Amino acid sequence: MPKMTGARLFAEMMQGYGVTHVFFVPAFMLKAFAEMEDMPIARIMVHGEKAAAYMADGYARASRKPGVCMAQMIGASNLAAGLRDGFMAGAPIVAITGGPTPQSRYRHAYQEVDDVSQFDALTKLNAQVDHVTRMPDLLRQAFRVATSGAPGPVHLRIQSHLGQITEQEADLDPLVETGYRQAPAFRPEPDMQRVRDALALFAAAKRPMIVAGGGVIRSGAEREVVELAEKLCIPVATSLNAKATMPDAHPLNAGVPGAYSRDCANRALAEADLVFFIGSHAGGQVTNNWMFPPPGTKVIQLDIDPDELGRNYPNAVSILGDARVSLRRMIEAAAGVSGETADWNGRVQQFVAEWRAENAATRNSGAVPIRPERICKEISDILPPDGVVVSDTGHAGIWTARFIEFRHPTQRYYRTAGSLGWGFPAALGVKCALPARPVVCFTGDGGFYYHIAELETARRHDINAVIVVNNNSALNQEIKLNEAAYGGKQRGRAEEMWRFPEVNFAKVAESFGCTGIRVEEPGDLTDALKHAIAMEKPVVVDVATDMYAIAPHPWTPSGTDFHSYQKTGA
Repeated sequence: MPKMTGARLFAEMMQGYGVTHVFFVPAFMLKAFAEMEDMPIARIMVHGEKAAAYMADGYARASRKPGVCMAQMIGASNLAAGLRDGFMAGAPIVAITGGPTPQSRYRHAYQEVDDVSQFDALTKLNAQVDHVTRMPDLLRQAFRVATSGAPGPVHLRIQSHLGQITEQEADLDPLVETGYRQAPAFRPEPDMQRVRDALALFAAAKRPMIVAGGGVIRSGAEREVVELAEKLCIPVATSLNAKATMPDAHPLNAGVPGAYSRDCANRALAEADLVFFIGSHAGGQVTNNWMFPPPGTKVIQLDIDPDELGRNYPNAVSILGDARVSLRRMIEAAAGVSGETADWNGRVQQFVAEWRAENAATRNSGAVPIRPERICKEISDILPPDGVVVSDTGHAGIWTARFIEFRHPTQRYYRTAGSLGWGFPAALGVKCALPARPVVCFTGDGGFYYHIAELETARRHDINAVIVVNNNSALNQEIKLNEAAYGGKQRGRAEEMWRFPEVNFAKVAESFGCTGIRVEEPGDLTDALKHAIAMEKPVVVDVATDMYAIAPHPWTPSGTDFHSYQKTGA
């Protein structure tokens, strides 16, 4: 077994696991970073620990490889906060921080708080490395856990504030388990009897639906979803995480359901007599707080995590397995299976056509200030076949769910699981993972403010993402909430709770050394977006939009449901 420092071992193992980028706030494990000097690993120093976690998250979702983020002990709480989104979305992330030593505990050492437990709720593994000799096995365990089963974040706390124990030398083996370089590390096969049982339910159903969830994207099962839907003639609703599963113009695409949704998808699920959830938690957002499908609807669920099967809807059939492999087995077993779905498909297509007609005016609006629906239409029109859209939460999530359209199966979409401000730094991580592909981030001014300092990071490292800011000088999603708080009409200083002064983010971008483009007329959007993508530089497209353009509530049978409306964001 070779003798080496923990720092050298760490660097060699990162290279062995195929890590191409490490996102960090200094100063932590500096010897390890020095050892990476001659390795093909980009060391991305950022301006905040949450941003480092968000970049690692975006990188992980786009590459399906573990994203690595690091911080010294005092930054651990910020890094933990940044892991929340990756945990909710199932992103494989390896987070590494410093921690106290036995000699310093309970003595008020500078910057010391024994806060390792804060990672328990946000990770699949939260382990402490108390001696340099434990680094090899615990690093292997970290990558193993992050990529196995349902992927997710893991955390290793290295004893000593700045990771000094990694500078110690010992007999260390930098063995890498190459099977855990990417998620999913395993692709479990389904029980074929359960597959046959599910197909029998499809054959008997009159109004079946598929709901594709984020597990479809994590498994790389988009093609299989489309093939199964076409084979059985079943409409597909895609969760926001799986929005790019099939092109919007596909006749079986019903749109995004739930709280951040298209009305047509909710209308279809409200009438379905059988719903097949694939790689979806069937959680509150995709079902609008378990309204779609209605309780009592027959449900089939396929998931790689047995704990999710039947969690939110009793399952008529539960299938445990990897989405891509399991759907392939279903397709192979579906020979001769057919249902009478022609009338149902026609009804769902009618829902879609009606929704498009109802929203055509705002998508094509020539109003000034600009409508956000028009921004989404223009992004849809100019996005290259290999283009990627990254979306923030709140209004950004609603606008993109409803109005971004994907025309090519090679386009991709990634969005925050709920943390406002995630979009911009995550887009930088996505671009690091996919450097040859155009990456367009859609965020509001409220979300952009969170990590605006990372414009400097983008410029310094030539991370050439395009950031489109829906700049309405407000957290305008809060307007209706504040009106309700004031009993129907705001008064006095109410606007101080949701409104910002006007800021030209194009000029802000230029002050950071990036390119800024200001758009105030809807007719200028196409050229501005095409130019931004063609520049291959970090670009901010600042779009002056209507402060009072409020996204509609999700469709429900009664038409409105305020309490199911998600209020987070801008």
